[in-house]
Amino acid sequence: MRRRSFIKFLLSTPLGRLISGLLFTGAAAGVLYLDLQKTDVRRSEGALKAILLPYPKLSGLVSVEEALANRRSIRDYTEEPLTLEELSQLLWAAYGVSETRYGLRTAPSAGAQYPLELYALVGTNGVKTDKGYLAPGIYHYDPHSHSITLLKQGDFREDLYYAALEQRWVLTAPVSLIFTAVYSRTVRVYGERGRVRYVPMDLGHAGQNVYLQATALGLGTVAVGAFNDEEVARILGLSERETPLYIMPVGRPASRYKLSEKELIDYIEKHRRR
Repeated sequence: MRRRSFIKFLLSTPLGRLISGLLFTGAAAGVLYLDLQKTDVRRSEGALKAILLPYPKLSGLVSVEEALANRRSIRDYTEEPLTLEELSQLLWAAYGVSETRYGLRTAPSAGAQYPLELYALVGTNGVKTDKGYLAPGIYHYDPHSHSITLLKQGDFREDLYYAALEQRWVLTAPVSLIFTAVYSRTVRVYGERGRVRYVPMDLGHAGQNVYLQATALGLGTVAVGAFNDEEVARILGLSERETPLYIMPVGRPASRYKLSEKELIDYIEKHRRR
């Protein structure tokens, strides 16, 4: 029996359904995964199961002004994982729903076409939950149900690291958010201007949201645009209509930047005297 046929048969049995259930419930040793082998779970029957994220919080301890002042591109992270709540908040801030009549998002989009898609590449022990750790793998974010779906199981950080021209922070971050674009959504309304002007603007808006939310949560991130498009598309399993645009590793900063009002005033005064 061929391997794929065997897996399909196994998942149809009671034992297979139990194993599939353990993948998401965390019943095995208090974790959310059983096998670290890289697999495309989209090819397995019944494997696409949404994980409902904690509800987004609409208030925090850090003001917009503080987040703007202390936002930096962070490339050095500790080994600590993110929490599921932090991942939830980052995904919502990046591209979640902030208006409930039409489902408008936290980031503006030309003509409300929303060409971007958002993925989370989670490393081994990269996201801590109440029951252990989120299964390592590639997840797709659904903003309307505020949930993620595991598309490919396994720790793909090393693959992404090589695709991103061996930028170390892509390898060491516990999670990388990856933005892609379906250009046709915007191009059908605005033509080629949508491709060269409006979609990049949409990406900038969403990327800055990630920066500011990460800062407010005490996390760090950096926008990575240097990578092999074809390799990243292969890792994510994208169709031809979808193009990768941004990789944003996220982790706990090894050192924190903090701007004081005095430093800012002194800087401004020095340049006023020139």
